[in-house]
Amino acid sequence: MKIGNKSKSIKYVDKSKNVINNDSKFAIVEGYKIARTNLVFSLSASESKYIVVTSWSKGEGKSTATANLAISFSKMGRRVLLIDCDLRRPNLHNLMKLQNTSGVSDIIGKLKPLEEVIHKEVLPCLDVITAGSIPPNPSELLASTGFESFLRDMEQVYDYIIIDTPPVGIVTDTLLLKDFISGYVVVVRERVTTHGDIEKTIQSIRLADSKVLGFLKVGCTSAEKKYSKGKYGYYKYY
Repeated sequence: MKIGNKSKSIKYVDKSKNVINNDSKFAIVEGYKIARTNLVFSLSASESKYIVVTSWSKGEGKSTATANLAISFSKMGRRVLLIDCDLRRPNLHNLMKLQNTSGVSDIIGKLKPLEEVIHKEVLPCLDVITAGSIPPNPSELLASTGFESFLRDMEQVYDYIIIDTPPVGIVTDTLLLKDFISGYVVVVRERVTTHGDIEKTIQSIRLADSKVLGFLKVGCTSAEKKYSKGKYGYYKYY
């Protein structure tokens, strides 16, 4: 587009650059391994297969963290399914460089069968289902018997099911999954997420009669990359 004698172009942002791969820094990969280990123990105690990731607000790195957790889990050689249930602002397809012409909404709405929607072996041991068409009624879809049936079917196939969901501070869609899971993993971002945001996230999840499995802290500087327990008794993962 030209304005006068100047031209303005849209700069493409590669959202996949923060997804861990063979060239990722050791500290980042190791951080997700530590997060994985803690989550494996938490899930074993509750006999759950689900890891549901959320945050308080947008822009905190939730979807990137979800993708990285899924990749880390797949490296154990267990069958992992990564699902984008952020049906309002889906992002996993950008991070994983996949088409999003169909996905979760199309399965639940019975517009397409699972076989036509699922992305098989995106990485070894990792399958992905993107969000698909953005529906007019995301909350109703996630609360439907069709969605429950879909999750139950996936339980029979996969060792771990990792789900990206909307921020709890924006919409309530995430809390509709509480009956399927043992708790939530909450992403917090250094210098973005406030203590007030954390308190409100905990309160929202508790009011839904669920719990926080852990907080995944991202966006840390080198000096802050150390493992500890914080004010809320949660592990900080990087």
